[in-house]
Amino acid sequence: MVPTEQGYAPKKRYFTSLLEEISQLKNKDMPNWDIVEFDPLLDSANVAVGEWVNIGREIRDRYNNYDGFVVLHGTDTMSYTASALSFMLEGLDKPIVLTGAQIPLCELRSDGRDNLINSIVIASEGVANEVCLYFAGKLLRGNRSTKTSADELMAFTSPNYPVLANVGIDIKYNHQALVKPKQADKFKLTELRQVPIGVLKFFPGIQFELFEQIISEKLSGVVLETFGEGNIPSNNRPLVNSIRRASENGSIVTVCSQCYQGTTKLGTYATSNALKEFGAVGCYDMTTEAAVAKLYYLFSCGYSREKIKELMETDLRGEMTK
Repeated sequence: MVPTEQGYAPKKRYFTSLLEEISQLKNKDMPNWDIVEFDPLLDSANVAVGEWVNIGREIRDRYNNYDGFVVLHGTDTMSYTASALSFMLEGLDKPIVLTGAQIPLCELRSDGRDNLINSIVIASEGVANEVCLYFAGKLLRGNRSTKTSADELMAFTSPNYPVLANVGIDIKYNHQALVKPKQADKFKLTELRQVPIGVLKFFPGIQFELFEQIISEKLSGVVLETFGEGNIPSNNRPLVNSIRRASENGSIVTVCSQCYQGTTKLGTYATSNALKEFGAVGCYDMTTEAAVAKLYYLFSCGYSREKIKELMETDLRGEMTK
């Protein structure tokens, strides 16, 4: 990122030139590393499914040549990308670490230097062999992470899963929390395809009529960000009827909580019972980012509607706890 009249923006080959100025990257104890720069470079707010596929392809094509990979990514959608890669990249036996900076690398106080150096070291050690997100001394499971601060240096948290490693004087891995290797799995990339998926966050007084046609007719998958354990304004008949029609028309209706911690439990309260009756799928303690990425992945695999509903409630990559 470089400062422009419109604000910070990516600039071709600028980042590569900045790396040359970081003396620690030339230290004799630093693992050997190479860099691949995408063209065009994008602000992470502009990242979409196509960019996830491009990142996945780069890792696949170089998979046998490196001990691990670091993906440098803007913070705004980093948890979405980490979640998507966790589903796309199957059978990992080496680390994939996403990191970035809250303060751009061109600035004096940038946190990006330490994040990059520690991420390279973690990627080289071959301990956390899964898709991870490293930030401000914490290594998180990628599909459990979410961005919770726009201005703190510790921008990400993992509200429903333990930290994978704490980085201080030493790197202390939480081995109990790491993905257990499956010897039978071979590395495989599943390329995602664009599917009409929507996210709807409920709020008091929502005028659901404004979204009715889109929700009930246009979407293959819907992620509802509900209150508490999966509760909706059940006395809002247009809302309830639209969700029912969406389900009848073949949409996969999934339910996440607006609460960072805890899990959805459809049917606990009467206000969530309608969702249960319509065949909505509870996402338990998945983040919205993971639920969206998982829907893209399952649709891209070509599964039937019933199989997708079943797998949305199944832990595939450590993304949920039932």
